[in-house]
Amino acid sequence: MKVLNSVHLQIKQGEFAVIMGPSGSGKSTLMNILGCLDRPTSGDYWLNNKVVSSYEEKELANVRNRSFGFVFQQFHLLPRLTAFQNVALPMIYAGLPKDERSKRAIAALKKVGLADHINYFPNELSGGQKQRVAIARSIVNQPQIILADEPTGSLDTTTSRQIMDLFSMLHGEGTTIILVTHEMWISKYADKKIFVRDGIVTGSEYKGEIST
Repeated sequence: MKVLNSVHLQIKQGEFAVIMGPSGSGKSTLMNILGCLDRPTSGDYWLNNKVVSSYEEKELANVRNRSFGFVFQQFHLLPRLTAFQNVALPMIYAGLPKDERSKRAIAALKKVGLADHINYFPNELSGGQKQRVAIARSIVNQPQIILADEPTGSLDTTTSRQIMDLFSMLHGEGTTIILVTHEMWISKYADKKIFVRDGIVTGSEYKGEIST
């Protein structure tokens, strides 16, 4: 069974794109391919003018670490690490020196409004604060692209809007945002809306213009 079928899609650098569709439509699989977490069984995936879909796993890991920051619905924070340590972790994999890791982690936590929570453990944080830590972690390696899979799915409406305002701020700084959601109100933050159903991109809407 094909999860995605005949997908032709372009997202430009600096765009805020929202991928929308019902549960089981293939939108998370599409995001995993865009983030080099999965490899398509056919077709080509171009990233920065390179066909990364043909890369070996080691090359894909390098692309993921260099080009992407990831944010997920369930946060994926390590429970035995503080907010600071969770945010610093990707930089260890990137080989950054300790002083640089510390500087960037503190700056990222300040950016998301958690300057006073750097030594808190995940079980001491609210859902919204956990997601802020996850967003801080996603930006410490200064990625070109942030991929967010249902980042507000576990949050109340007020907290969800605060998280979306953070994504909007990062987009305003030039980061490409690709966000998966099934909530229509979130699409108001986007430059481009991509609609997926039954593994097919059924249409898109860009700055008020609709194409199918």
